[in-house]
Amino acid sequence: MIDQLINLWPELNKSFMETLIMVGIGLGVAVIAGLPLGLLLFVTDRDLFLENKWIKGAVGIFVNLVRSIPFIILLVFLFPFTNFLLGTTTGPIAASVALSAAAIPFYARIVESSARDIDKGVIEAAIACGASPWLIIKDIIFPEIKPGLISGLTITAISLIGYSAMAGAIGGGGIGDLAIRYGYYRYDNFVMFTTVIVLIVLVQVVQYAGDFLAKTVKKS
Repeated sequence: MIDQLINLWPELNKSFMETLIMVGIGLGVAVIAGLPLGLLLFVTDRDLFLENKWIKGAVGIFVNLVRSIPFIILLVFLFPFTNFLLGTTTGPIAASVALSAAAIPFYARIVESSARDIDKGVIEAAIACGASPWLIIKDIIFPEIKPGLISGLTITAISLIGYSAMAGAIGGGGIGDLAIRYGYYRYDNFVMFTTVIVLIVLVQVVQYAGDFLAKTVKKS
């Protein structure tokens, strides 16, 4: 078993780094695009300070549309766009395009859900005091939902780890690719078992780190 692990290590290390690249890019895009999108869904809702049913409806339809597409289909559907953008449809960077597209609406809904837990009386009081929309978002909404944002990012990261394994099945690289190429096609149970263990450990580490950060932010 030790000899098998030593022989597998270079491929395992490469695949692990590819998975981290895919998940990292997806999370980064989720924060950059999904966070403002989620806040937009919240502040344009009924009885809020930027109420706009047209914007709320259009953004909501877009978010629901993307979320309704199974990831493996979304991955294939975005192949032409990925090829146009990067000149290739294989590798972790290429797979990150579909991962990012899936992460944005997923995280946006989590942000919106976290914002809904805020006491609207606090927002109404800020409006009565003449606070601008940007000030309300920056100084009231965002500080209140920070623990929820971190917890949501943890959930998104774990989902992206699972998605990255699916991406590996069709040339995305990463641990999923290693499991398919060596574990499934070559009937190597040791490789399959090892990749499963690595994914389990990775998910547990992400979950623990996310919970710790959320609790730390909540106490501060």
